[in-house]
Amino acid sequence: MSEHRAAGHESARSRFVQLVGAADLVIFDFDGVISDSEVISLTTLRETLNAFGLDLSAEDTREMFLGTSLKTIAAHVAEHGTGDTDAFAVQWESVLFDRFRAELRPVPHVLDLVDRLQQSGTAFCIASSSTFNRIDIALDAMGVTDRFAHIFSAQQVARGKPAPDLFEYAACKMGVTPAACLVVEDSPHGVRAAGAAGMSAVGFSGGQHLIDSQAEHGAALLAAGAEFVLPSFEGFARMDIIS
Repeated sequence: MSEHRAAGHESARSRFVQLVGAADLVIFDFDGVISDSEVISLTTLRETLNAFGLDLSAEDTREMFLGTSLKTIAAHVAEHGTGDTDAFAVQWESVLFDRFRAELRPVPHVLDLVDRLQQSGTAFCIASSSTFNRIDIALDAMGVTDRFAHIFSAQQVARGKPAPDLFEYAACKMGVTPAACLVVEDSPHGVRAAGAAGMSAVGFSGGQHLIDSQAEHGAALLAAGAEFVLPSFEGFARMDIIS
């Protein structure tokens, strides 16, 4: 890593720590932020979409569906694909969950950050476009179910991201005003949802699915309204988070 890039990473970490210190609640997206699941998810999604009459490139699949709910994807299949949407959901999740149980790992160093938040007494939660079933299976596969006490799903609201409903619901249930929340998101849809909810958002580009497109995806996160982009969670184990 070049000195310039290393300095940029350190600056992003410092800015993130400052924002965390000023927040009453940190809201994490799940897939691609806590769970390094997006390569598995997008690969199996593309394969299943193909089986239901939708031949999309890997790039188009990511751009169209990263950060969206199963309900949104199924609606797209109903409008543009072939076959029953319930069958689509069953087929995709069957393959996806088998891959999760065999391969899924947390995003590198994210548990270090979770530990620092717990030690500092900073409240945090998950607010995900995924179903509770998918989140539960993923947490169990990674062996971290007991690390996250507060989990919210798009199943609980009328509209998924980029609508603000899920983040507003999570803040309400956690007893925190939207302005006092900090969202960590890897998708432009999620960043837009945070902005619509009146929350600050930090983009995250350190998931495995973005290894070859960090710069381009980071630009998309900034364009969606992210305060800045955090390229990884490395280094938080040794940084003080003051709330």
